[in-house]
Amino acid sequence: MSIVRHPELAPAGRQKIEWVKAHMPLLAALEREFAQEKPFEGLRVTVSVHLEAKTARLCQLLAAGGAEVHATGSNPLSTKDDVCAALAESGVNVYAWYGATEEEYAHHLKAALSCRPHIIIDDGGDLLSLLHGELADCAENVIGGCEETTTGVLRMTARARAGTLKFPMIAVNDADTKHLFDNRFGTGQSVLDGITRTTNLLIAGKTVVVAGFGHCGRGVAEKAKAYGARVVVTEVDPVKALEAAMLGYVVMPMDEAAKVGDIFITVTGCRDVITRRHFLLMKDGAILCNAGHFDVEVDVAGLRAMAKKRAQLRENIEGFLLENGRTVCLLAKGRLVNLASGDGHPAEIMDMSFALQALSALYLAKEGKGLSPGVYKVPKETDERVARLVLQSLNMGIDELTDEQREYLCGA
Repeated sequence: MSIVRHPELAPAGRQKIEWVKAHMPLLAALEREFAQEKPFEGLRVTVSVHLEAKTARLCQLLAAGGAEVHATGSNPLSTKDDVCAALAESGVNVYAWYGATEEEYAHHLKAALSCRPHIIIDDGGDLLSLLHGELADCAENVIGGCEETTTGVLRMTARARAGTLKFPMIAVNDADTKHLFDNRFGTGQSVLDGITRTTNLLIAGKTVVVAGFGHCGRGVAEKAKAYGARVVVTEVDPVKALEAAMLGYVVMPMDEAAKVGDIFITVTGCRDVITRRHFLLMKDGAILCNAGHFDVEVDVAGLRAMAKKRAQLRENIEGFLLENGRTVCLLAKGRLVNLASGDGHPAEIMDMSFALQALSALYLAKEGKGLSPGVYKVPKETDERVARLVLQSLNMGIDELTDEQREYLCGA
């Protein structure tokens, strides 16, 4: 039985789902295929991804393929109650609501796993963590799982290195059609969208500090630069820092960047990137936000503890008056700004990412029982299939190698 807070919002949720459906041609094509072949018949699939309209389409696709789908959110502030209501109405088991407390959020995760799933689709590693800890008994039927994010891949890779991973996991995040597009173009656009719609402030002319220059950080930096910002990059990896410098960005430690930034965006997947000492160096009115999966990149607890006064300045913006008389502004409580303060990645981007998820889940349904526990790459054929489907949807084509060219390349 679903656990949703506002079932009466289902009509609004259906409207949102129908809108993104019209802009997700890959999932539509796969839905026709899955509905005919029913590759997930008899399987239970638990999905923990940001529960909004695009994720609802993934859940509906899996259900069309015969799966019994149990869905929950991967972040309390990214869950959309109207979408949850509509998804539950369509027959998917939903356990989530917006603004869940830590206790409620944990309860929703456990409820989604209580079906003892065969396949999990995770975003950040919370399902994986429960199945290797408190809910280990619910892992008895698990064939394998898919992971959506950099953070989650890091967590499951650590388990694999330690020899404690119980079943095969596919690193969907590391597929080319995921990290080259979702992480870069999706994160870049959605993060800047979240900031501008929350603050209603101009980006042009401001100094934007981007912490982390992986695929996501690069996307954010590129979009901020396109908006007319002066972009400063902070990094711990010298190679990535050099790449940022060669692309024209200013590179400096956070201790220096804290003094000059107007807007700070953390995109590292690590913790304590911006801490107490940095807050005191910042300009009056500096804006802080996070684009990493968990709300630990900005030391929110430290900021709350050191503030002389806190005030809600605008929806999703909290001001913190510090001992030096300056105020710094935190967006979305330090959670994912593109989802907690916006609608997340564009539909076309998630069409690619969720096509990868669905095809990876299909691979597990067919081949998972023959795989040993460990972290696996998305098969190259799957990556290329998704890319070809996108090109087809754009009415674009590519050349094919001749036999002579293949022979030449193989002999080179």
